[in-house]
Amino acid sequence: MKFSLVYELQMPKPWGPTTERDIYMQALEQIKLADEMGFDIVWNVEHHFLTEYSHSSAPEVFLSAVAQHTKNIRIGHGVVLLPFNYNHPIRAAEKVAALDIMSNGRVEFGSGRSTTAIELGGFGVNPDESREQWEEGLEVVLKAWQDAPLKHQGKHLTIPEREVWPKPIQKPHPPLWMAGTAPDTFRVAGNKGLGVLCFQLAPDGVIQAVKTYRAAIKDARPVGKFINNQFASLAMTLCGHDRETVTQGVEAARWFLQKVVEILIGLRNTETNSYAYLKDMIDMAHQPKDASFADLDAHPFIIAGDPDKCIRKLEVMETYGMDQIICFSQMGRIPHARVMDSIRLYGTEIIPHFRRQAASAPKQALAG
Repeated sequence: MKFSLVYELQMPKPWGPTTERDIYMQALEQIKLADEMGFDIVWNVEHHFLTEYSHSSAPEVFLSAVAQHTKNIRIGHGVVLLPFNYNHPIRAAEKVAALDIMSNGRVEFGSGRSTTAIELGGFGVNPDESREQWEEGLEVVLKAWQDAPLKHQGKHLTIPEREVWPKPIQKPHPPLWMAGTAPDTFRVAGNKGLGVLCFQLAPDGVIQAVKTYRAAIKDARPVGKFINNQFASLAMTLCGHDRETVTQGVEAARWFLQKVVEILIGLRNTETNSYAYLKDMIDMAHQPKDASFADLDAHPFIIAGDPDKCIRKLEVMETYGMDQIICFSQMGRIPHARVMDSIRLYGTEIIPHFRRQAASAPKQALAG
């Protein structure tokens, strides 16, 4: 099982005059340490207008800096928003290829369509066309990375023949991923041969998502040149040896989960059919802000405590069929020093534990 980090670049108020700069620089320091500690991938999101929740609106810029300060960790766009008003697919192809060059071939390319009314509305994206535009946008990106000139005639875009530069270092192209929370997303990703970045946070929903994905990918017709059969899932995690680690980790997870509810309410309350699943996912009668500390601490995907506790809960997640745990620690009001300590403990105790297990596992289990 692989371990990655994800960055929203969160900054709860109140802010000081250097808060935004501090968060960016702290995140860079954390990722430099994660590179030394053996983490496999760092993912950086693309979000817009989401005050406090995410100030990561230019991930390609931040990840370019990450690429220059690291050697081994892979550089994950998690994700590029492909509806055209966010990113024209030609520009997406150019930026990701340039990042692949600057990272010496370490890019993981995730894409998605966005799930918030504030972002879709701010860029004038029709929610009922967002899935179609994502699908066509991904097709254009892959055409742009081929050796032949790009030419495209689709439902939403017409592009005359043009040569698109640069091309990615990785051949035939970087690994392809799709982010999702909607139940149907996992079938779509499997059918298209894409890896999954799962941001569902209900255990039953994740277990079903894994089953749906694995069933669909057996008969995949990959949009790229190869199938990326990987399922990655989010965990809100903070590792440390004192009680304050548990308190700060759980309360940061509460803050994050409450923000998710508040952000997603917009699409939940619209008439669009494209995001109808949100009506079932968000229970307004039981919100994270009202949950007991004990219930949050017991949540399978809130993993805050000493290394032994973290390992026990991560082993449960592993039984769900994960290939990768996306560790989310730069969240809420967790201090930078706490995040650094957590990354260090992952690198010295947790990641080695799972690698020893993998090394000693019977060959037939690994093949399965």
